[in-house]
Amino acid sequence: MTQNRKVYLDHSATTPVDPRVVEAMAPFWSEVFGNSESTHTFGLAAASALEEARQTVAGVLKCRAAELVFTGSGTEAINLALRGVAWAARQRGDGGHIVTTPVEHPAVSQTVAQLRNLFGFDLTLVPVDGHGQVDPDDIAAAIRPDTLLVSVMMANNEIGTVQPVAAISRICRERGVPFHTDAVQAAGRLPLEPDEIHADLLSISAHKFYGPKGVGLLYVRHGTPLVPALTGGGHERGRRPGTVNVAGAVGLASALKLAEEMRVAECARLRQLRNQLVAGVLDRIPDCRLTGHPTQRLCHHASFAFRGVEGETIVVQLDLLGIAASSGAACAGGEAEPSAVLLALGLAQDWLLGSLRLTLGRATTEADVARVLEVLPGIVERLRAGE
Repeated sequence: MTQNRKVYLDHSATTPVDPRVVEAMAPFWSEVFGNSESTHTFGLAAASALEEARQTVAGVLKCRAAELVFTGSGTEAINLALRGVAWAARQRGDGGHIVTTPVEHPAVSQTVAQLRNLFGFDLTLVPVDGHGQVDPDDIAAAIRPDTLLVSVMMANNEIGTVQPVAAISRICRERGVPFHTDAVQAAGRLPLEPDEIHADLLSISAHKFYGPKGVGLLYVRHGTPLVPALTGGGHERGRRPGTVNVAGAVGLASALKLAEEMRVAECARLRQLRNQLVAGVLDRIPDCRLTGHPTQRLCHHASFAFRGVEGETIVVQLDLLGIAASSGAACAGGEAEPSAVLLALGLAQDWLLGSLRLTLGRATTEADVARVLEVLPGIVERLRAGE
């Protein structure tokens, strides 16, 4: 393998748009450009394309098309779910308590924190184990008579752990509490049918499964009370005002259909490559550990912690060699800080900053894995030696 080849191993951050998706979207920028709310021919053509996209997604999720809301991102979909259910409960005057975990994406964690801090909702964070998994029994114990929503992500973006959402959602259904799952990382990698996982609300984002950036989707089970988080119009059946990104919706639908068609075979391929990568890293680098669950994790996801090394520095060194990766550590005031996810795992202090995430995708080859295993041990060794 030539060392000039660029190796992209950050597919949990974003994915390239599939050329077939680009082709499906192309007419809706310049040919079928009407506002889908307009009643003239141009608008009706856009509305028809939008509803066809909605039907395509409904076919993948095996739900009603009317239960789908197109949004501007996965983050917006999550915000609509959390705020919408919370404000609906406040409007009814029958609930003020939200349950979630400390390993959620900031789109969840910062939203529920704001609902608590600015709007007076009560919040319970149910702890996770050393693999980042929450126990459904702990969720059950956290639910109170005034609990209005439980939100647990389907799979973690940073450490890849898959949560037992079906078991959690069954508990919620028995208690009459709406259940939301952030499925942004799971789309194209895990089954998403809301009826199978008993989700009342489910959020996804197109750019995580080879679709365009700037479009997300929220599934809202029929009958789930939801107050719009945005105001300004009657779009999306009154749940998300704003002129709909028809090209984006078409792209999301096309990408999701393709991802589902490819999911079983592609996940098997990626799982094999990921296992080679994990085994090689753990075998070749001392004082290294896998973060997240060893088996109940996303098929394409490998994440590690290295003792005594800063993950961000590893990422920079890999990038200099043409390998794109990421780290869970954040930088604040010039100093590296551990992520909330790693803190929730209970890692010792000397492991907290050394996180590295390598996420594989459709273009990843055995040669790419071999390249990482060729250079990563030396990078870690040099950094530990202070070079």
